[in-house]
Amino acid sequence: MTDKRVDVSHVALAAAGAALTLLLAACGEGTQDAAQNAGAPTSSSSSSAQSTTQPTTEEQQPTSETTEPGTSQGQQAPAEASGLCKAGDLRLSLGRGDAAAGTQYRPLQFTNVSGDACVIQGFPGVSYVAGDDGHQVGAAAFREGAKGDPVTLNPGDMAYAEVGFVQVRNYDPAACRPTDVRGLRVYAPQETESKFIEVPGTGCAGENIPGNQLTVQTIQPGSGDA
Repeated sequence: MTDKRVDVSHVALAAAGAALTLLLAACGEGTQDAAQNAGAPTSSSSSSAQSTTQPTTEEQQPTSETTEPGTSQGQQAPAEASGLCKAGDLRLSLGRGDAAAGTQYRPLQFTNVSGDACVIQGFPGVSYVAGDDGHQVGAAAFREGAKGDPVTLNPGDMAYAEVGFVQVRNYDPAACRPTDVRGLRVYAPQETESKFIEVPGTGCAGENIPGNQLTVQTIQPGSGDA
């Protein structure tokens, strides 16, 4: 009987030892899997990290709309792309004047009455005319100052050139030879066809007066009215 108890005890101990070994092995595998999962992010987490640290192509390379503005932002034609203003494109007028030291200054205004933009630049030709034939009286207006930049006139736009009218009665009548005038003959810059503005007054027919009975400055944008 004693030997049988010993054998049974040995069998029981062996069985318990085997069960304990299996239990420890299972615990070890579970611990190893958890460590691996903590150290290796999933593919979705990795993609999320890449999208955070690596900007997309759109962020790195702005679109052409940003770097290359469209023509709508600069459609006004440059001066060299528009034709020169011709006499038929323009309506002439005289603006309000200011007097100073025996000379009255008035803006000679050019309004674009055509349907297209045109360019005007420099000094207009200005002189007194008289009689039914419109003959010139005295010297043409003396140019004062430097030639200005081109002025693009869109339809309805205006530019002007300041004209100085000297009080000719201040001259010696023998040198001046005062003459009644009907107005002004005006040539737009670089134009051969003239326009007439009615401005009755008195001019000097003599061309050897000490000074200039008319002066003109370069054309500028605007009306010139004070």
